[in-house]
Amino acid sequence: MNNKNTLIGFILIAAILFGWMYFMSPSKEQLAEQQRIQDSIRRARLEQMALDSIRLAEQQASQMAALQADTAQLAGLDSLGKAQLLQNKLRDKYGAFAASAEGSEQTWTIENKLQKLTFTNKGGFLKQVELKDYKTYDSLPLISFDPETVKFDLSFFAQNRIVNTSQFYFLPFINGKPYTGGDMTVRENDSIVFALRLPTDNANQYLEYVYTIRYDNYMMDFDVRTVGLKDVIATNADYMTIDWEVDLMKQEKSTDRFAGESVYYRSLTDKDVDHLNEQKDIEQTVNSKLKWVSFKQRFFCNVIVAKNEFENARMATQTRKSNNPRYFKSMSANIEVPYDMKAETNVIPMQLYFGPNHFKTLRSYGIGLQDQINLGSFFLIKWINYGVIAVFNWLSSYGWNYGIVILILTILIKTLLFPLAFKSYKSSAITRVLKPEMDAINAKYPKEEDAMKKQQAVLNLQKQAGASPASGCLPALLQFPILIAIFRFFPASIELRQQPFLWADDLSTYDSIIEFPKFLGMDHLSLFTLLMTITTLIYTYVNNKQMDYSSNPQMKPMKWMMYLMPIMFFAIFNNYSSGLSYYYMLVNIITFIQMFIFRKMIDEDKVRATIEENKKKPQKKSNFQKRLEEAQKQQAKLQQQQKRR
Repeated sequence: MNNKNTLIGFILIAAILFGWMYFMSPSKEQLAEQQRIQDSIRRARLEQMALDSIRLAEQQASQMAALQADTAQLAGLDSLGKAQLLQNKLRDKYGAFAASAEGSEQTWTIENKLQKLTFTNKGGFLKQVELKDYKTYDSLPLISFDPETVKFDLSFFAQNRIVNTSQFYFLPFINGKPYTGGDMTVRENDSIVFALRLPTDNANQYLEYVYTIRYDNYMMDFDVRTVGLKDVIATNADYMTIDWEVDLMKQEKSTDRFAGESVYYRSLTDKDVDHLNEQKDIEQTVNSKLKWVSFKQRFFCNVIVAKNEFENARMATQTRKSNNPRYFKSMSANIEVPYDMKAETNVIPMQLYFGPNHFKTLRSYGIGLQDQINLGSFFLIKWINYGVIAVFNWLSSYGWNYGIVILILTILIKTLLFPLAFKSYKSSAITRVLKPEMDAINAKYPKEEDAMKKQQAVLNLQKQAGASPASGCLPALLQFPILIAIFRFFPASIELRQQPFLWADDLSTYDSIIEFPKFLGMDHLSLFTLLMTITTLIYTYVNNKQMDYSSNPQMKPMKWMMYLMPIMFFAIFNNYSSGLSYYYMLVNIITFIQMFIFRKMIDEDKVRATIEENKKKPQKKSNFQKRLEEAQKQQAKLQQQQKRR
């Protein structure tokens, strides 16, 4: 009895617990409301960040005016008095960090196998990044951004002030010890841990940027550490703000409308990679957790990565006037990073990537950086390009010239599509053989009310010939995604950058053989594009000869439209990658060869004989034909009823 009561007691307790959990758990509406509140908090923070920036500007203007007002007072003081007055002013302006507000700029270059990284003590960040394996289109060193205008700022509240780290002079450290040397080189299989430290009046209290540079890696670790600043930084500050702005330089001879030169970012919420509109200057606020933010050009990018997460971000692209003749576009990001205000020591772990938009390299980091490369938004196009990239890399591994690689890639793709092309050509051949009988059917059923009878007669004829309505268009449709995928692949392939072939000195851009004053949006003539257009026009001419437009006058305008399209494409492709035009030219040439082979494989006399043999055989009706006949009978009944009325 005792055990029975105990069991009943446990069951009742469990029932109460489950009931409490069920009734007390938030509903979908409550969860949605909680999310709305969190989003509101994030938006409020971003608005506060903007207000803080305005307040800082006003504060600095006021302090500058005060300093100017003290000029007369300084004139009446001796040198010691002047120094004391200035020190007091700095203390009022910068608080505990006043001692680091004055200094002279010093730089250090750390060189690894892939990069030359120049750090500055003014602001403690990178002043310049040079990619050693690449040059600009005119053979200059490839610098990621304009070193004269780059801005990197970490801002936070401290002692009722907004502190902006870009205003201060940092001290260099190696492995925790002060560094007094010059430039450094990372040795093979090694790394350098370089820190730039911003101390307060107390040397044991400081903020520092810690950089870990490896020998053969475009990605470096970048940690923001605060030590002993618990009583300096505001007690209600649970985030810091990164403000990063760069002026990107023109690296390529031509741009590409599908290059996606913009600010890209990856959301931690849905794992998607998105970007700002690259066609215009725009600003966007993202109220969600982010993994990384990237300033992307066609072939290179500058990325800041959160090892944990970024809270919110306000990003922008802008094209403005610049004194630098190589200026291309400005990009900026204002990013909120979490900060533990209760900890004595804080570490905000991040990473920085300065390097090429090379698919395999970006994918190796496992955080979706490769999705910046514009391989097409539709999933089928993307997956086709993944396969093309694998084959392209395999062919490239043999060390052949990239013109040869493209030739072999084209042959492989056309071989893969050979069965579809053969089926499409065979359907066209059967259509030509059936033309006299199709004309007879059209003549037999000229009236609109006989449309069902005409359609049934056409289907019977096609079945006897072994053809179907979809046999001609379906193979062409199946080839279309590959056509679009290749259109995306070549302009995005950094492998073709500055790779010569024949007269083209760079397969990633146009191969200009003639330059002239700008006319109709063009100022040069690309030879590969011209050859592609000529071969396309020849193919159109040959294809039109096989088509009969006389039986359908409405189709005659299409004949001339087919000639206009290659000319329109010439105007577009003239500024595009010469590798792309070269590929389409090869496609046209191989298609001519295939047509010659198809003509040898398909004997139209044999096709005609097969049709005659099939006519003698009993034909089994398909379900579609049965439904068509039933619909025809119903239509005939309706027509008879209408005549009786």
